[in-house]
Amino acid sequence: MANIKSSKKAIKVIAKKTDANHEYKARVKNSIKNCEKAIEAKDVAAATEELKKVQKNIDKAVSKGVVKKNTADREKSRLNNKVKGMK
Repeated sequence: MANIKSSKKAIKVIAKKTDANHEYKARVKNSIKNCEKAIEAKDVAAATEELKKVQKNIDKAVSKGVVKKNTADREKSRLNNKVKGMK
């Protein structure tokens, strides 16, 4: 355990940021899974709706610095191609 007051505060701040980052990552992963399920069920309307949610969540994660931009673009592109392939 830290002895210095600023170090103690830093530990608390890091814990909060870690929790927030975990929330963003979990939200992205869950929305991707939901979109994949809709694609496998061959439900075009649901897949399109889920794709919009995925893109929104990924963009938010990028703006917060949780996910790198190229990784986000790659994920969005792959899902977009899968949804377009359904039509």
